[in-house]
Amino acid sequence: MTRQVKSKQRVTDHGEVFTAEREVNAMLDLVKQETERIDSRFLEPACGDGNFLAEILRRKLAVVKKKYGKSPIDYEKNAVLAATSIYGVDILQDNVDACRRRMFEIWDKEYQAVLKKDVNEDCREAVRFIFSRNIVCGNALSLKRVDANGNDTDEPIVFSEWAFVTGFNLQRSDYTFDRLLEGDEKVKDLFAKKKKASKAEPAQQSLFEDSETTKPNEEGEFLKKYISHYRRVQEND
Repeated sequence: MTRQVKSKQRVTDHGEVFTAEREVNAMLDLVKQETERIDSRFLEPACGDGNFLAEILRRKLAVVKKKYGKSPIDYEKNAVLAATSIYGVDILQDNVDACRRRMFEIWDKEYQAVLKKDVNEDCREAVRFIFSRNIVCGNALSLKRVDANGNDTDEPIVFSEWAFVTGFNLQRSDYTFDRLLEGDEKVKDLFAKKKKASKAEPAQQSLFEDSETTKPNEEGEFLKKYISHYRRVQEND
């Protein structure tokens, strides 16, 4: 059973209360169809150590196994796609570290159980890298990275958009979202909602509306694009 409170001090300082498993599943069932769509993107603006994100990943991987479990290469590619679709932000670095580990362990356990002798070490490291890009330490309201004390820095949060292009190549496009609060009230409310209520649902939101990934979109500023085989995305660090 997952603890809902790590310490009274953390509740006082950060309002940190984790959502119980029963409530997590009840909330996700409200958007059940989306949680079972492999490429549907989810963002949790105060992810903690990943209660919502972990369950979303489990649901997506169950679908991947059902659809592609008999084809090692198709399973692997779609399991990677599932990993790329999940995002989280938390203001505390220990939560971010724990969430990254938890997400990778869930993914890796399923991967090894399905593929067995076909497990690829480069793919495992690629997914570990993807979670390091998608689960970030920062302030979801200001969209700034934070220092060791949880205070905003001048450095914006950077999100990576992932998309398969031309077969086995995975494209990563990096965007800053520090200007999001200046002009997009809809998405601003999305972040504020989680801050105000610890029981808010995770945000199922398309963060990257512009299909032209080489151009800035209305929600952020395009930084850089990388394209590589999906097993080698970690080489673009």
